[in-house]
Amino acid sequence: AGAAAEARFISSAKGKGLFATKNIRKGETVFVERPVVSSQFLWNALYNYRACDHCLRALETAEENAQRLLGKSSLVLPHPEQCSIRKDLHQQCPRCQVTYCSAECRQAALEQYHQVLCLGPSRDDPTHPLNKLQEAWRNMHYPPETSSIMLMARMVATIKQAKDKEWWIKAFSQFCSKTANEEEEIVHKLLGDKFKGQLELLRLLFTEALYDEYLSRWFTPEGFRSLFALVGTNGQGIGTSSLSQWVHACDALDLPMLQREELDAFIDQLYKDIEKESGEFLNCEGSGLYVLQSCCNHSCIPNAETSFPENNFLLHLTALEDIEAGEEICISYLDCCQRERSRHSRNKILRENYLFTCSCPKCLAQADDADVTSDEDEEGEGETDDAELEDEMTDV
Repeated sequence: AGAAAEARFISSAKGKGLFATKNIRKGETVFVERPVVSSQFLWNALYNYRACDHCLRALETAEENAQRLLGKSSLVLPHPEQCSIRKDLHQQCPRCQVTYCSAECRQAALEQYHQVLCLGPSRDDPTHPLNKLQEAWRNMHYPPETSSIMLMARMVATIKQAKDKEWWIKAFSQFCSKTANEEEEIVHKLLGDKFKGQLELLRLLFTEALYDEYLSRWFTPEGFRSLFALVGTNGQGIGTSSLSQWVHACDALDLPMLQREELDAFIDQLYKDIEKESGEFLNCEGSGLYVLQSCCNHSCIPNAETSFPENNFLLHLTALEDIEAGEEICISYLDCCQRERSRHSRNKILRENYLFTCSCPKCLAQADDADVTSDEDEEGEGETDDAELEDEMTDV
């Protein structure tokens, strides 16, 4: 799967990059990658976005998904056969009742990390160390979520369970874990001084729940900051949706023109109604660590993008344009709306969250633009420090 691209060292300042090893056509899948570790976001799960506890596959049928998002239990979707959810295959952990999409996922989780993290009968006990850790995280990190303390917990649990602990430590060490870029003196905004109190509380709870002598350095203040930065700067957002997968399957149906028009109109109206009811939060969301994907550098005019078309944690990297052999493959760390903001606004987000200033062709072409933020940033200039603190805690 990785034959079309390979990671190469660029420089000490930029680190690694991903480069095409052959000519890649627009629309071609560059690779499909499984994460080293992943986890659903905590608020997302709390609001009944039901996903497999291992691969994040949505557990609701497309119809159930639409009914919940629309707040309308009587909704009936046409072409139910296009929904791929197999509820008959779902399994629960017999001890803590977390749900998996299949026996394979339940076994994979058990073998990698779940023996350590299984809460058993203490699942609803607020005094259990893991529950205290998760509650503290939810109280510091509000939606829209961008990371999860449980991703770090699964990293620790994976190593605690592993027979070859050094192999896993090397696997995780492939990800950059700087807390600050010394050359540009950019400090990750979640690791700045104002968050020392929150981070120390998380570290103490993390230690209470998961301490392991073999990983003792990860539980020190500096080691925890480094682990936090690793997840914050390398975590790739994952989004899964049985409804979205049903829509794509419906799009591929060969229908008479009138039926096609009726189905398209139904789907368009459905999404409009859902947006009114639930806003933009449509997916089961989480984050994961992907070795190849993490080598992709950012560009404000990317030539590739990531997606999750299989309704699980398998990441597909797809070419947005023709890419020649030897050319660097870049994705955007910003969403579509953020990419349309001013160069100053884009780089503010990139500096605070990823510790670098962008020098892509678009940013270089706009280098002489005034250092003013976009309208979206200016609207919030009158907020209080407390409001700013709360906003910043939502972005890892």
